[in-house]
Amino acid sequence: MKRLWRSRAAQPVLAWLAAAYVEVVIATLRWRIPDRAIADLALASPQGVIALFWHGRIVQGMACRPLLKKRPRRVMISRSRDGAFIAMAAERLGVPPIRGSAGKVGDPLGKGGAAAFREAVDFIQGGGVMILTPDGPRGPREVLPPGPAQLARAADCAVFLMSLAAKPVLTLKSWDRASLPLPFARGCVVLEGPLRVAPDADATALEAARADWQARMRAGQARAEAMLDGRVD
Repeated sequence: MKRLWRSRAAQPVLAWLAAAYVEVVIATLRWRIPDRAIADLALASPQGVIALFWHGRIVQGMACRPLLKKRPRRVMISRSRDGAFIAMAAERLGVPPIRGSAGKVGDPLGKGGAAAFREAVDFIQGGGVMILTPDGPRGPREVLPPGPAQLARAADCAVFLMSLAAKPVLTLKSWDRASLPLPFARGCVVLEGPLRVAPDADATALEAARADWQARMRAGQARAEAMLDGRVD
């Protein structure tokens, strides 16, 4: 299966199928967004922003496309073979990729990251919404690397954390426990922001932001799941 997944010949067909599936999810998924005013306020501004959500929630993230309306949006996707498939599907879904990495601990710009970093800064400063799945492409799961905070400092922009849940879903046995919503599923988005990193932030401030965002994203994910289950309002 992995060989088929990474086959250059098969990837365009698989990407088309994946994009078609996400379009069905977009058309049928019923969202609950308790913090919708946060997103509306950000989208009403001409300023560019960064949106973060965990790699295992990529399908839910793409299903949020209607929330962005006509705002320019791009997603950062790794240069790995697996990333090539995701990049093709994202392109078909109207979210053009920037090929690079959000960066891992000890390698903040990631594979091919220097050029991707500069491209992302330019896009954000031009008013775009830059989407990152910071724990990709291979984890560790739900661990935030330094790259997003560095990008926010360089672009001097607001950051919004998105915690995404859906039910019912198929949960894959992948490293990120990828969650695939079924058609007509219920979804919940917990938003938090705007968060910022000062343009003159030093290494200590960057690490504080990284750790804070990671904790908030984990807590937000738990809240989104609990809201879907009816355990919290």
